[in-house]
Amino acid sequence: MGVKLFSDGVMVVGFSQVPAAQGESIPAKECGLREGDVITHINAAEVDTIEAVQAQLAQIGGECMSIRALREGKQIQLTAQAVKCSTDGNYKLGAWLRDSMAGIGTVTYYDPATGAFGALGHGINDVDTAQLMPMESGGVLKATVSDVKKGRRGEPGELHGDLTMDKDIGELERNTSYGIFGTLTGDALTDAKPVEVASREQIHTGPALIYANVAGDEVRQYEVEITKLFPKAEDGRDMMVKVTDPALIAATGGIVQGMSGSPILQDGRIVGAVTHVLIGDSTQGYGISMENMLLAGETEI
Repeated sequence: MGVKLFSDGVMVVGFSQVPAAQGESIPAKECGLREGDVITHINAAEVDTIEAVQAQLAQIGGECMSIRALREGKQIQLTAQAVKCSTDGNYKLGAWLRDSMAGIGTVTYYDPATGAFGALGHGINDVDTAQLMPMESGGVLKATVSDVKKGRRGEPGELHGDLTMDKDIGELERNTSYGIFGTLTGDALTDAKPVEVASREQIHTGPALIYANVAGDEVRQYEVEITKLFPKAEDGRDMMVKVTDPALIAATGGIVQGMSGSPILQDGRIVGAVTHVLIGDSTQGYGISMENMLLAGETEI
């Protein structure tokens, strides 16, 4: 599926010098902002988009302003003063900001009774700061895999996709460290078949299967092996998985970005989802247990 996410606030992802009459400066950095901070308010105005920040800076000009931001989940308040850029005449803080992102990922589970779904098995993080993106709203789109960049040692591969932008097929409601969650609408997954959920005690090392889409919109099953279980994982990495299926290795090199969320089945039960690839060996990666993912999605087990 395709995913589009709009942030709650704007994230600081970098800094740059602002040329001004009095010399170059970086007001955002000088006032104490850091990469990964999420600006939520300038003075009393809430800002959720880059355009909203630009409008506030134009209105305030060179006067002092109050900036409210979130840093590692805690609110901070700073005082800043924008400078007038000598190249275009606009008032700037010298911060690179991000307010949205889009990509593709794999649906892990879907409840046809409620439309609830979970995907990815990990959160959507900012590509520059690696911080979990705070979400205000988001949507889900149909997607097909157009081509694959194969994974190799030291270089993770990725699926490239085409998104159907004419309408959303669901709503994204939460972005968490254990997956993204929301609701699909209508008959988005009419051919879904129910699968029993394995308890943590029922998962064991040994052969398993994953369901993955690595070409077009075709979902196929591939052989893998659960090689290790981690009893007290806190970051969603509950198990180690190794791809053993020659067809998947030939197509992708193993686990690639975009396959996150691919469900893992063992003994006829769904035990979890693929989440991360090992940089040094693209045939191996981590998985989250289905129990933990369902708990994060607040879905009844």
